Amino acid sequence: MEGTELAAKVLSTWLTLVLGLILLPSAFGVSLGISEVYMKILVKTLEWATLRIEKGAPKDSMLKNSASVGIIQRDESPMEKGLSGLRGREFELSDVFYFSKKGLEAIVEDEVTQRFSSEELVSWNLLTRTNTNFHYISPRLTLVWVLGVVIRYCLLLPLRITLAFIGINLLVIGTTLVGQLPDSSFKSQLSQVVHLTCCRICVRALSGTIHYHNKQHRPQKGGICVANHTSPIDVLILTTDGCYAMVGQVHGGLMGVIQRAMVKACPHVWFERSEMKDRHLVTKRLKEHIADKKKLPILIFPEGTCINNTSVMMFKKGSFEIGGTIHPVAIKYNPQFGDAFWNSSKYNIVSYLLRVMTSWAIVCDVWYLPPMTREEGEDAVQFANRVKSAIAVQGGLTELPWDGGLKRAKVKDTFKEEQQKNYSKMIVGNGALELDG
Repeated sequence: MEGTELAAKVLSTWLTLVLGLILLPSAFGVSLGISEVYMKILVKTLEWATLRIEKGAPKDSMLKNSASVGIIQRDESPMEKGLSGLRGREFELSDVFYFSKKGLEAIVEDEVTQRFSSEELVSWNLLTRTNTNFHYISPRLTLVWVLGVVIRYCLLLPLRITLAFIGINLLVIGTTLVGQLPDSSFKSQLSQVVHLTCCRICVRALSGTIHYHNKQHRPQKGGICVANHTSPIDVLILTTDGCYAMVGQVHGGLMGVIQRAMVKACPHVWFERSEMKDRHLVTKRLKEHIADKKKLPILIFPEGTCINNTSVMMFKKGSFEIGGTIHPVAIKYNPQFGDAFWNSSKYNIVSYLLRVMTSWAIVCDVWYLPPMTREEGEDAVQFANRVKSAIAVQGGLTELPWDGGLKRAKVKDTFKEEQQKNYSKMIVGNGALELDG
């Protein structure tokens, strides 16, 4: 009996601390300064760990950013320069060596598939899962790592699970109840309050530290917000600063439960990418949405899949065909504190969230870019590429022309045929060379 009473007291004390020091302040968007102190201590600790590793590691194995240096040194010159002097002459067997070289480069280190795995770190962040390339461990560093494991798994993880449980349940219950109300301005306002409050709680459950830049360019009602996509957390990051009507892929499991609850309170659009009728429905809904300047801005991730926080891949043109004002947003996570990238082919959403919750924190920068509209004579593909370039430049991300769908599908035959056409044009000497096929 005494044991039960003691457990009840511990639980009540725990919930009181969570409610008073974290839950209520985060729900109202207020900070008590606890997160700031935690981040300062964490930054100093990681800086110390980096110095210890650099001092102990041999000079010939100093830390390198393999993500930027790469395994091989590529020749980025176009086909026309690589096969100099080819135009207007006949095929020669030696031309095979150029294509063989390009093929071997792609096999050793292609620039597409490496975007679907976690990015490499410049220095170790005291997480076991990122210790692949950092072999020097001193006794002091080991002690600090053990202390970090205790803090992350015994203190932070229970706290974060508690906050996530409360935040997700409030979101599901709140949106379900709001969804029972008749359509009105009151329902819309109440839905926004529920979304903002619950998303702030969930971000706090990840020890999220978000820096918003250029808030004067925040997406406006009746517009379309497009952003690069790293993780489902992107939605929480953006919704903490404002509400959106979302457009996205249908999911199962926990994500599916949340999606079905949210759509009852707000006109989100969930679709199945393989269903053609769903695509037409999305296009129709987007056109109706931008025609009403009183509706929430629509949030779209045009890449269609999660990329590992180093690059921006091809934007699907559908979002840019319907007109209206596009509000670009660049999101860049700091991988030193935790890996926000969701490799959906490797981890389900629950496993992914557990990995994030056992990291140090989620730290990111969000840049709101000036609104953009389609220029005269500009087609949807060109407009999409212009928006993508703006996001890549602002976020310090590599801009790639490849389709994010290559994460799960083979290269389309049209890509191969385009290179063959370019080569044929060079031989026969007619037509303009298309370098970016």
